[in-house]
Amino acid sequence: MNNSWNKVIYRIWSPIYDKIFNSGVFLKARRKIFQQIPFKSGQKVLFVGVGTGVDLELINTSGLNITAIDLSPAMLNRARKKFNNSPIQFIEMDAQNMEFNNDTFDYVVASLILSVVPDADKCLKEMTRVLKGGGKIIIFDKFVPKDHKLSLSKKLLRPLIKVLGTDIGLNFEDLYRRNNKYLTIIEDENVMMNGMYRKIVLSKRI
Repeated sequence: MNNSWNKVIYRIWSPIYDKIFNSGVFLKARRKIFQQIPFKSGQKVLFVGVGTGVDLELINTSGLNITAIDLSPAMLNRARKKFNNSPIQFIEMDAQNMEFNNDTFDYVVASLILSVVPDADKCLKEMTRVLKGGGKIIIFDKFVPKDHKLSLSKKLLRPLIKVLGTDIGLNFEDLYRRNNKYLTIIEDENVMMNGMYRKIVLSKRI
């Protein structure tokens, strides 16, 4: 995966993305996750890899200062259309190289993005950098289930799935171990598909 290819593949995905990831078990999982986040009025919230804005549709955006970024213009345009009269800022930006100052946001929401970017370590470092001390990163993504190794079938499928724009072999425990200098895990919950999809909440130490 690389940024140029991701722009191409998510231009293809954009017309049908909502039909797959904003319905059925995915919609149920997203509702469970995003309707439980205790956002407070006035907080600055960053949605990294906002896609078509499906997560934004599940929260009360009123009173929040929301910035939403995505590398794919096609996906971002669909999100903009949904929130045409909203003060939400939609910006085309690389999650691995964000153009924000340090310690800017109270929350960073990372939904199905770490498994998509070419370099998950760089993306997590950037999310940590722009997060305020005491702030939280909300992750909803697919990882190798905890205490499991990638099965042979998934190892064989992994290169093909990457061509389609996502990685099914990302290990969160390894990712966290490499990037936990400022972060603490405060929640780790299996959400669907026998622990392949997880909700993980990280807090940035002050």
